[in-house]
Amino acid sequence: MRIGLVKGRVTLSQSYDTLTGGRFLIVDVQDRFALSGKQRKSTESLVVYDHLGATDGDLIAFTESREATMPFYPERRIPLDAYNAAILDRATVTHEIGKDDDR
Repeated sequence: MRIGLVKGRVTLSQSYDTLTGGRFLIVDVQDRFALSGKQRKSTESLVVYDHLGATDGDLIAFTESREATMPFYPERRIPLDAYNAAILDRATVTHEIGKDDDR
C-alpha cells in the first residue's frame, strides 16, 4: 500500500458496469520526503479508482496490481490497477537531515 495526494479527476465517456458509482482520480504518489514536509522528489502520478469520495487535496492510501481488484471479488474482469483503500487524516514521517538525502 502506498500514499498519494489527490490532484484531480478523470472523466470517462463509457464505464464498466461493476465500477458504477465510483470515480477515477489523478493521484501524485507521495514519497518519504513529501510526507515529512520536504520537497517531493518523486514525479510519479497515476489514476486510482475511488468509491469512498476522496476530493482534491485529500491524502489517500491506495493499493495496486492484483490487490486492487480484491474488493470486487469474485468478479474476474475488473480493469483496475490502483484502488483507493482509505482517506487519511494525516501521515507523520520524520526525516533525519543528512541521512539518506540522495536516495
